[in-house]
Amino acid sequence: MSPQGSDRPGPPGAPAWCVCVPARDEAERLGPFLDALAVQDLPGAIPVVIALNNTTDRSFEAVAEARRRHGERLSLTVDDHVFPAIEAHAGSARERAMALGLQRLGASADGVLISTDADTRPPPDWVRANLEAIARGADLVGGRLVLDEAEPLGSDAAEVRALWDEYWARVRAIEDRLDPLPHDPAPRHGDHTGASLAITAAAYRAAGGVPLIPNGEDRALVAAAVATGARLVHPPSVWTRVSPRQDGRASGGMASDMRRLALGSAGGAPPLAPALDHWRIRAAWRRDLRSRLGPAALVAAEAALPPMPEDTPLAQALSRQVPV
Repeated sequence: MSPQGSDRPGPPGAPAWCVCVPARDEAERLGPFLDALAVQDLPGAIPVVIALNNTTDRSFEAVAEARRRHGERLSLTVDDHVFPAIEAHAGSARERAMALGLQRLGASADGVLISTDADTRPPPDWVRANLEAIARGADLVGGRLVLDEAEPLGSDAAEVRALWDEYWARVRAIEDRLDPLPHDPAPRHGDHTGASLAITAAAYRAAGGVPLIPNGEDRALVAAAVATGARLVHPPSVWTRVSPRQDGRASGGMASDMRRLALGSAGGAPPLAPALDHWRIRAAWRRDLRSRLGPAALVAAEAALPPMPEDTPLAQALSRQVPV
């Protein structure tokens, strides 16, 4: 399925950009996802690469049906590839999607790759909000993940999810007080995953591309880019809906989080989290090291730390007042 239309939709002067989507056996979800892209509030054709990988269902047909529904509004490139078993994982799939996106950008020095997944449903201003954040000086833009209201959680799981949202808001408040970053000011969210991650082509190349690892490839890409000095931002204006399904395609991805959420709300052991005081200590450590080290050394030093202990029930962690 060949590209249609221009790869420079949007306001005059906007960089070339492309939405990059790895997909495996997503026939049921590709249609709603592409419908959401078709109503983005930018003029012109929407450039999209769908990198099908090791797919055995009707995913290709689902993309073709969406193309017929939306005509030239969607400028689609579809790649159908089979990785050998040892390479059939999230890292290879996302790297292929991004590499195809780079091909669509061509020689554009100021191009932007916008990564997402086939089970998301972005709002109409999603692409524009990403491009506006890049125009303000960002090299990477993380999008906040919001559970899709079309697939509601049970009330117990929703309550646990709300506790986690409050927990991470407090973590960010600690970081913003002790180790603020001028380029990523509050208010901000804390998500930067492959489900919504815009990155300039220059930053992507400097980072070495998506690491070919079975899971966590998106976080590893962000870490590699930040280590080169890339500016990562988390504006509240950038967000997307994600599916709360528990049968995801990538190990260690969002579906794994949803399974843990379901277990934590099913009357089992209460979910545990690091006490907020651990985050206060970490933020002060990072601030002090930042003043002496460059970004690469700081990223490496933090990666070498042992995992934070999950030593406090979530509700108890939120009940404590932590001085910052």
